[in-house]
Amino acid sequence: MSKNIIIYSTSGCSDCNQVKQLLESKGIAFEVRDVMTSTVYQEEVEKLGFMGVPVTVAGNRAVKGFNLPELQELIEAAVH
Repeated sequence: MSKNIIIYSTSGCSDCNQVKQLLESKGIAFEVRDVMTSTVYQEEVEKLGFMGVPVTVAGNRAVKGFNLPELQELIEAAVH
């Protein structure tokens, strides 16, 4: 049972796009939450302890930026 993966991002964010492309290349579904369109999404990112994007979340784990080793660990945990 895979966990839902959420990417907090903004349009035009190159690191955000890299995270999305990584997940797409692995055939993994995800939800995009654009922090520029919703103060709720902005607050969710801040509650996670971050001030910028991308923030990728699965379960109780969050990864800031395009950190490939950490993203791969998050993906492994989410799909298994």
